[in-house]
Amino acid sequence: MSKSLKRVIRALSDAGIDCEPVEIGQATTARMAADLVGCAVDQIAKSIIFRGEESGAAILFVTAGGNQVDADKASVLAGEPLGKADAALIRAQTGFAIGGVSPVGHLTPPRAFFDPRLLSFDKVWAAAGTPRHVFAAPPAELMQMAGASAGDFVI
Repeated sequence: MSKSLKRVIRALSDAGIDCEPVEIGQATTARMAADLVGCAVDQIAKSIIFRGEESGAAILFVTAGGNQVDADKASVLAGEPLGKADAALIRAQTGFAIGGVSPVGHLTPPRAFFDPRLLSFDKVWAAAGTPRHVFAAPPAELMQMAGASAGDFVI
């Protein structure tokens, strides 16, 4: 079991969320992940990382699978211009590789924002620290665990 997956399992356990991540294989889109776990595409909680252009910090946007982050709206929420986060920044600050970034279990928890669309579901599915594993959780609990604020940042 990877260190990243173990970190996510520990974060879930510490928050009192009793769930076992499931291995679904390499899903490269939210639609693929939704089909593999048998849920609506918007029940996939995508973790999108941007780089704060002024702070240099990773900033997390957790969005519903069918939505896209609007860079201008996201910049307003973040309070600084945003740019593309490269693999090195993502790995250094979150501890995760691109494709497996979880909303929880980060090495250094980033500032985080949460798509309110996710809150309309009883449970959502998110990456569990690897590109092949996901876990299900109530979205309000996931938002709290991520230290995220709900905000309008989607197209």
